[in-house]
Amino acid sequence: MNQNEETIHKFYTAFSNADAKTMSECYHAKIKFHDPAFGLLKGKDACKMWKMLIEKSKGTIKIEFSDIKADQYMGSANWIATYNFSKTNRKVVNRIEAHFRFKDGLIIRHTDDFDIWEWSKQALGFKGFLLGWTGFMEKKIQKQALSSLKKYQQTTS
Repeated sequence: MNQNEETIHKFYTAFSNADAKTMSECYHAKIKFHDPAFGLLKGKDACKMWKMLIEKSKGTIKIEFSDIKADQYMGSANWIATYNFSKTNRKVVNRIEAHFRFKDGLIIRHTDDFDIWEWSKQALGFKGFLLGWTGFMEKKIQKQALSSLKKYQQTTS
């Protein structure tokens, strides 16, 4: 494994061990994270998001990762998160393709791609099945996710 592959491996190993501090250490100070649920997060907001997700799972999130590939500048991995969505307590198995860019041996860009409709069907049930494919629902999911992160940051700062 090269250094960037080791960084990705360290990141997901830390995630599977509920270690948000080590996950954050893999990120560059100017990290830009993007996924369908949160949209774009920068810097400490991205690190706080992982910490919040780990804490909300109360130790029940299961992380599996594979297909780690990286060169000097870019990398990718596949990962699966299995957990109960905190708002509905419905089981979610989210299959994610992650893409990375590196700077100074750290992750400076992290993009997680997953099917928001598949996620919403699992997390929200019938409402997600009916509306999860729409841009309206994706924006609503992002608004709720960002609101949850903001509330979390206020209680931990």
